[in-house]
Amino acid sequence: MKRSGKKAISMLLVIGVIICSASPAYGAVSDDVLNSTIKNTAEYLYKAVPDPQVGSIGGEWTVLGLARSKYEVPDEYYQKYYSALEKYVKSMDGKLHDKKYTEYSRVIVALSSIGKDPSNVGGYNLLTALGDYDKTIWQGLNGPVWALIALDSGNYDIPKNSEAETQATRDMYIQRILDCQLPDGGWSLFGGTSAASSGDGVSDPDITGMALQALAKYQDRDDVKKATEEALNCMSEKQDEEGGFSSWGSKNSESCVQMIVALSELGIPIDDSRFVKNGKTMLDDLMTFYREGKGFVHVEDGGGSDLMATEQALYGLVAVQRLRDGKDSLYRMSNSEEVEGSLPETTGGDGLPGKNDAVKSMPVVESGKTFDDIAGMDCRAAIESLASREIINGKTENTFEPESTMTRAEFAAIIVQGLGLKPQSNNKFTDVASDDWYAGYVGTASDLGIIAGTPEGVFLPNGTITKQEAAVMVARAAKLCGIDTAVDDRMIKDTLAQFTDYVKAEDWARESLAFCYKENILDQNDIEISPDSLIIRCEIAQMLFNMLDDANLL
Repeated sequence: MKRSGKKAISMLLVIGVIICSASPAYGAVSDDVLNSTIKNTAEYLYKAVPDPQVGSIGGEWTVLGLARSKYEVPDEYYQKYYSALEKYVKSMDGKLHDKKYTEYSRVIVALSSIGKDPSNVGGYNLLTALGDYDKTIWQGLNGPVWALIALDSGNYDIPKNSEAETQATRDMYIQRILDCQLPDGGWSLFGGTSAASSGDGVSDPDITGMALQALAKYQDRDDVKKATEEALNCMSEKQDEEGGFSSWGSKNSESCVQMIVALSELGIPIDDSRFVKNGKTMLDDLMTFYREGKGFVHVEDGGGSDLMATEQALYGLVAVQRLRDGKDSLYRMSNSEEVEGSLPETTGGDGLPGKNDAVKSMPVVESGKTFDDIAGMDCRAAIESLASREIINGKTENTFEPESTMTRAEFAAIIVQGLGLKPQSNNKFTDVASDDWYAGYVGTASDLGIIAGTPEGVFLPNGTITKQEAAVMVARAAKLCGIDTAVDDRMIKDTLAQFTDYVKAEDWARESLAFCYKENILDQNDIEISPDSLIIRCEIAQMLFNMLDDANLL
């Protein structure tokens, strides 16, 4: 899927309507490998997105993937999402967006997956927007595609929209998709419309995959079946020698996912002969983007995991799993069971045996807390989780400034708050006055050995923090939480030697750095440690979140 925000959802397993191989062999990815990858990815997402919110990342796609998989998630997880959605819908007076009507479609699909009624969310009918044909198609092909997917996910009727200039019907959306088909057989975002640019004349695997997903239910129509066959032939030709696809000049996991879901919705096995290149299927190619315990990456050289890529990969894998198991398809959800129950009291874990008695978990006090400038970031879930517990604050009410540095005083504050410690000034440092806002945090952190000053007795509260300094302080905090932070010399060498600049790390920081990498508090997928670089706010939030999670304090 393109990084411009195009999303993907689709529907309905159609058996026997497309010519496909009679006895699928499923390529090199066995059922066991598929199932274990789904479980591992689901576990990662469940941890990375503890409080799903309304949004294209860390929201509806996570809910969809988890709900349609075999992974067991407590009902309160989905209740948290629904409560956040209800609150959001009410705050918007039922209008999710003036122009982007795919916002409604995405939410409707998520609601269908957890058996919730989109016609009454906080007293608002979210289906009504899709009755406005002109506004729905404003976003290019995404509009009618998503509208069909959403409406068909629960077999919903299109409500009459009294404000619409043109009342929509399913046939109108189907015809819009067919009218926009390109001469090569596929589709692009604005191809075939008055808004088309020079790049829209060539079919795109993301959009083509989504269009096929939307049309999957309507294969009994000759015009739809003809368009489907042409699109499949087009995509077969565009598939690369490794079984994958490229979009906007780069090979990526999301483009592969959209075609995987398309075939699954159409009831076509992944090893259909048209989509096997050099013995490799799309599923084989998708697995090259997988990082065990870390989810999926957008592109193979993209470093650490990517939340958007991971969300899409999960529901793509689930689509294949459901096809293999003979279940209804990813987007056929009219029989989904409704999640029930109310939200429990929100508290953290009990911590680990051996933790300092003063350390305690911090409860969620503002569920749904987020910031405008962290959308789409991998660290979003960590920031939101800490902010909801008032462990970390934004620079303003609506901005976090994730790329800004953090002072030593600010770092002391979030460590003390993260561990649930009582701030208490100790007048130990000559440059920390007892009436400074951070005096109590610095005092407590120094008394417990988390931070230290200079031999001259100064703390430098307004100074910045390097990556290796942060690692040392987080490791000290982890020890207070009952985590074994000891790392022997061999482990230090083996862990740090994988980084090209490990020799730049100071001797006093190497054990802490090795501990942080070994415990995945720091990301081992980085090429360099950059020990002297100034650590930024989003990195600190992720480190603290990872440590607190390991300490069973979230």
